Amino acid sequence: MSSKHQKGPDLKRFMDKRLKLSLNGNRKVVGTLRGYDAFLNIVLENATSESSGESGDNMGTIVIRGNSIIQFESLERTATSAT
Repeated sequence: MSSKHQKGPDLKRFMDKRLKLSLNGNRKVVGTLRGYDAFLNIVLENATSESSGESGDNMGTIVIRGNSIIQFESLERTATSAT
């Protein structure tokens, strides 16, 4: 029998990096990735909301539910994994 154990996302290389997240509802958030789990729920520190290119409200440390994330992009250079 094959194992049905499913691994979570591999976001280790994005830890402590600034990310820009696109969320459902046409919302955007920028912050530093501090943690994540197997469901892609993430913790962002120093998070700010962004609307139409302008920097918005400072939200501090927040948790974003994984199923509301549409896309994320790193705003800092990340190390590439050697495979």
